[in-house]
Parts: sequence; structure tokens; C-alpha cells
Amino acid sequence: MSKVLVLNGPNLNMLGSREPEVYGNATLSHLIDFCTSTGAELGMEVDVRQTNSEDELIRWIQEAFEQKLDVVLNPAAFTHYSYALRDACAMLKSSNSRLIEVHISNPHARETFRHNSVISAVASGVIAGFGIQGYALALRALHDN
Repeated sequence: MSKVLVLNGPNLNMLGSREPEVYGNATLSHLIDFCTSTGAELGMEVDVRQTNSEDELIRWIQEAFEQKLDVVLNPAAFTHYSYALRDACAMLKSSNSRLIEVHISNPHARETFRHNSVISAVASGVIAGFGIQGYALALRALHDN
């Protein structure tokens, strides 16, 4: 059974109550259950984590690098400016790990500052705008490819 880290950045702990018109009504607990059950259907062990700390998120990416794990990452606001996170993500390629960047909303349909991702260039793929279904799409892509 392959193991995948599903990592979530700042403010995603507030899912369900933070801007439901943008992010939907699913809570972080629902997202965790959704990802682990999707992973189980695919024969994958899925470890879902959330942090508001850039430092902790980078340490988790480094853990994936060291253990050669694939990653589904919703970097949230760090998407737009965290070069430290981007550099950590870039390391994954050298360990043959794959990284799929996921966004619940479509950043390109939102404020201009959200249009740029410093992560996308080092990701294996990007999925945006499909709500939490984007996580299932990412897990399926890792499973199938």
C-alpha cells in the first residue's frame, strides 16, 4: 500500500465556516474523512494534515522527500509568495516523489494577487476550482499514473 501525504496550509482549519460561498460547507474533519476514504478505495494510505505554520508545512514536505512519498498540497495563501515552501517542494522531484497542487476555489477567478503560484512550476500537476473533489482527483491521478 502506497502512502500519500495530503497537506493543507493556513486557514484551511476554518473550512465550513470561512467564506462558505468560496470554499463550500465541508469542514476540515469532513475533508480528512473524504481523503482517507478515497485513498482506501484506491488502496492508498492517506495521511491528511493541516497547519497555519509555514515552518511546519516545510518540515512535512522535507519528510515526504526523505521518505520518498507523493504529496497532495493545498498551500493556501503560501501559494502566492512562499519561496521557502517552493524550494522544499522542488526537492521532491529529486526523490522521484510527485506533487499535486490543489485549490478548493479557482484562484484565477478571484483577486489578482491570487493568480500567481510560486508552487505550480515545481508541481507534477495542478487542480483548482472543483471544491474538495479536487483532492479525490489528485489522489486518483497519483494512483493511475
